[in-house]
Amino acid sequence: MQDVIQWLKENGNLKIIDQPLDVALEIPHVAYIEVKKEDSRPLLFTHPVNRAKGIEYETPVLMNIFANKEITQKIFGKHPDEVAKGIEGLLKLKPPKSFKEKLAMLPRLFSLKNVFPKRLGFRGECQEVVIPKEAVDLDRLPILKTWEEDGGPFITMGQVYTQSLDGTMQNLGMYRLQQYDKQRLGMHWQIHKDASHFFDQYQRAGKKMPVTVAIGGDPLYIWCGQAPMPHGMFEMLLYGFVRNKNAQLVKSLTNDIYIPRDVDIVIEGFVDPEKMEIEGPFGDHTGYYTLKEPFPVMEVETITMKKDPVFAATVVGKPPLEDKYMGWATERVFLPMLKPMAPDLIDYYMPENGVFHNLIIAKMQVHYPGHAQQFMHAFWGVGQMSFVKHAIFVGEDAPALEDHEAFSEHVLNRLSKERILITQGIVDHLDHSANEQFVGGKLGIDATGEEIEAGMEALLDDAVLLERMREIDSDIVALKQYMTYTNNPVCVIAVNKRRSQLELMQELQVLQAHIRVLVIVDAANNDIGDPYMLIWRVVNNIDAQRDVQLKGFIGVDATNKGKVDSFEREWPGDTFCTKTVLDSLQEEGLIDIDDTFIKKFGLLPFNQE
Repeated sequence: MQDVIQWLKENGNLKIIDQPLDVALEIPHVAYIEVKKEDSRPLLFTHPVNRAKGIEYETPVLMNIFANKEITQKIFGKHPDEVAKGIEGLLKLKPPKSFKEKLAMLPRLFSLKNVFPKRLGFRGECQEVVIPKEAVDLDRLPILKTWEEDGGPFITMGQVYTQSLDGTMQNLGMYRLQQYDKQRLGMHWQIHKDASHFFDQYQRAGKKMPVTVAIGGDPLYIWCGQAPMPHGMFEMLLYGFVRNKNAQLVKSLTNDIYIPRDVDIVIEGFVDPEKMEIEGPFGDHTGYYTLKEPFPVMEVETITMKKDPVFAATVVGKPPLEDKYMGWATERVFLPMLKPMAPDLIDYYMPENGVFHNLIIAKMQVHYPGHAQQFMHAFWGVGQMSFVKHAIFVGEDAPALEDHEAFSEHVLNRLSKERILITQGIVDHLDHSANEQFVGGKLGIDATGEEIEAGMEALLDDAVLLERMREIDSDIVALKQYMTYTNNPVCVIAVNKRRSQLELMQELQVLQAHIRVLVIVDAANNDIGDPYMLIWRVVNNIDAQRDVQLKGFIGVDATNKGKVDSFEREWPGDTFCTKTVLDSLQEEGLIDIDDTFIKKFGLLPFNQE
């Protein structure tokens, strides 16, 4: 993959767009629409411009590199399950007992020599062009502004290389970087990440922290940057394992950090632990804006690049997006690493509309009462799995986890209030629903047992049930029931919210003969006929300790929270496209969408009819 563009032309059905398009909104909007299609393709924008600054960039922009499962598998060179088998084999490796076993082990041990990165003593292709500090100008890079309310342009596919204060540990992470001006970037490494832990070391020592950001190169570098490796393990080990060849690294010119020789662009600099600046807002992969918050600032020392670099970027927002396919690979590869802490785990799945950390479903072998609850605590207590907010466990007799219809039926036939565990733990830095940042409610469902006996007492038609509810509260404007043939039909209602919905749940108890599971969403910007986006909304918007009630029916308040809920934090807004930009792109033939597509994926604001 020395020439990624040529490789994508031959292997990824690369779509080339030669028309000049703005890095502010236009390019991101085209990529955002493309990746939501069933047959999404990688995109190369050959003429990016910045009309506000009067810039025509020489560097093209490459987006949607991980456009689908097929191309993701090709990037790996094998199915991610094959990588997982190799990792599982290593984890099960035992000392040989005989000379014959030693001989049999040699090929595997010999191949491991390719796992470890190799540090080269010369410059790499990424250092063919060197821009010294006095000439550094980040405006020369086609850095994108994705959403109208973003705090500025952001590098969205930067490989951020850092090392511990003593130099013994190196880390690769994929963090967004806000461009403040020509020479400074905001470093959005979240509080739980390794880079943030390294920063704490430099801060305590009162020393500036070296940072090198790489862009482009082998797409597998990008995937490794978001891989949830155990603390202290350099992500480039994973690159060597997948490729079965050493990652070749070269030293940064102004610090001691090593980066891959064949990346396209390298930004080197230092972070002063005494300097912080407001970063954001930014429309993130949750589909919400993350709010303004102080973060460290990187002062750029130099920029190096290939002679003809390509600027890799991604777009984040509401699912489905490119992270769907990157996450699929991560899910498959890291299954063996979960099994040591949960030996009876068969498989797991993190749906992209659950925004990964917000929902995990898992299949397991059950050996004793409480086994599923034990798994829940194990998942919530280890590594990045500790960020998971909602977990559903099923037994080995359950349907395939990705068979959404059959899986939902299986769970709803086994759901009961007695099998729901609500507790508290850490939540992701980006979670907006908890009353306190970083700490919030967790919900686990044990659906491993037999079907429950009791079903719905008296199922009512949607129109009839809505009328009965509106007699109680006229702010209920729409209703739809799902999975009515199961033991636990799900009733979704949309409301024009003017009070706490926990109060409404109490008043609706008089209808509990007709309700098993009630989900409440705001009427604005929710289509109760779209279960995919409803799941996205619910798992984003609830804190289980506050928003789930188990009296009578199971009630879930997935509305936006505010003063009527005694919610004191700022509630962020959805990421919405800019209508004038969509209209312009449509007129120019660069996108082809209709109102159904727009509503299906929540591209623009709307209200329930």
